[in-house]
Amino acid sequence: MTSSLEMQAGPGSVAAARGSARLVRRWLAGLAVVLLAPLAIRVLVGGPAPLWSMLTDLTGLVALSAMVCTFVLVCRLRALSRAAGITALLSAHRSMGVLATTSVVLHIAVVIAADLDNVDLLTWIYAPPRARAATVATVALGGVIALGVLRRRVRQEYELWRWAHLVLSVAAVALSALHVQLVGELVAHPVMRWVLVALAVVLAAGLAHRVLAAQRSSEHVVREVRLDSDSVCTLVLDPRGAPLRFAPGQFAWLRLAKSGGEEHPFTIASSAAGGGCAFTVRSTGDFGTLLRNLPPGTPVWVDGPYGSCSLDLLLQPASGVAMIAAGVGITPMLSMVRTLADRHDPRPLLLLRAAGTPRELLFRHELGHMARRLDLTVVEVVRHPPPGWTGAAGDVGTPLLRAVLPHAGRRSALDYFVCGPPGFVTTVTRSLLELGVPEHRIHIEQF
Repeated sequence: MTSSLEMQAGPGSVAAARGSARLVRRWLAGLAVVLLAPLAIRVLVGGPAPLWSMLTDLTGLVALSAMVCTFVLVCRLRALSRAAGITALLSAHRSMGVLATTSVVLHIAVVIAADLDNVDLLTWIYAPPRARAATVATVALGGVIALGVLRRRVRQEYELWRWAHLVLSVAAVALSALHVQLVGELVAHPVMRWVLVALAVVLAAGLAHRVLAAQRSSEHVVREVRLDSDSVCTLVLDPRGAPLRFAPGQFAWLRLAKSGGEEHPFTIASSAAGGGCAFTVRSTGDFGTLLRNLPPGTPVWVDGPYGSCSLDLLLQPASGVAMIAAGVGITPMLSMVRTLADRHDPRPLLLLRAAGTPRELLFRHELGHMARRLDLTVVEVVRHPPPGWTGAAGDVGTPLLRAVLPHAGRRSALDYFVCGPPGFVTTVTRSLLELGVPEHRIHIEQF
C-alpha cells in the first residue's frame, strides 16, 4: 500500500510529473514542426513563384498539416494523455480542426482572387476532377465542424455521432490528398514531394497507433453490476491477467468485443489501491443500458488508462484538496476519495457535489463512512431543494464557493479538481479565479 507521504511530493512523483512536462513540450515542438516546416520548405526551396501562386500553396499546406495534427491528437497516445490531459488534447484537436477549415476557406478565396474565372471550379458540371475532389473534401470538412457544434447543442446518439465524425474526417483528408495529387505541382517538385510523403507517414503512424491501442486492451470479466439508481449503475470488473494500473481520476474505454464494435469512455470510479476496477455509468443510452444488464462472467475489454486529472499526477501537490463535481462528474472524485481512504491520507479534503435533487446525490452513505476515516468535509448542493432541505441550494458560483472554501489566505494551499458538464466547469473555474485561486492549482475535466 502506498503511504500518504509517497503520494505527496516525493522525488519519484515529482520526477514523473517533470517528465510529463518535458513530454508535453516535445509534442508541442513536434506539432509546430508539422505545421510550419512544410511552409518554410516551400518558401526556401520551392523556387520563385507569383504571389497568388505562393499563397495558394501555403494555404493548402497549412490545411493539410493541420488535418494531420488533428488526427494525431486523438490517436490515444496514452503517455501524452497522461501528461497533457484529455481536456487539453480535445481542445487542441478542435483548434486544429478550426485552423484546417479556415485554411481551406482561405485557399479557395486565394484561388478565386488569382483568377475570377476559377469560380467555375466550384460548379460540379464544369469542374475538373481535381476541383471536384477539393469540393467534396471541403463539404466533408464542413460536416465535421457542424457535427462538433451540434454535439454541444443537441443530444445525439454517441456511437452514430462518433462514426459520422470519423467517416467525414477520413473523407476530408483522403480527398484533400487526392486533390494535391491531381493538381500535381507540389508532387512534381522533388523536395516538396518528400514533404508530402513525410506528412503521410506521420498520419499513417498515428492511425496505426490508434488501431494498435484497441488491440492492447486488457480483458476483464464482470464480477457484478450494482444498481445505484434508476439511471446509474456501477460495473465491477476483475482482470483476466495483470490488474489495470491507473491513477485515481483517470478514465478508460470499455468495449464488449476484443476488436471492433461499439466502445465508450468512462471514468474509473474505484480505488487505485485495489486489484480490480469499477465504472459508475449513467445507463440511459443503448450502451449504458447494455452494461446495466450484463451478467457476471461477461468479458469486457478495457483500453486505458487515459487522462491527467488526478492527485497522483501533480507536479507540486498542495497541503489540501478541494473537489467540486456535478452529476456524473462525481466519479473521478469517488476514485480519489476511495484511494485516499485506503492510503489513510491525513490531508484536509473538501468535496462539494451538486445535483438537481437530493435523489441524485448517490453514494451518500459511503461518503459519510469515509468521512470518518479521512479529514473529509462533504457539502451537498441541489438546484431544486424539496421542502425541509437544510443543505445548500442553487447554483455553484462565487457566493457559494466563498462561503464553503477556506479564507483567502488558505485558498492557494489547496488543489482544486473540477469535473462535470462544460457549463458547470466553466462557471466554477471562473469563480475560483475570482476568489484568488492560482490558475495552476485548478485541474479540470469536462464530461
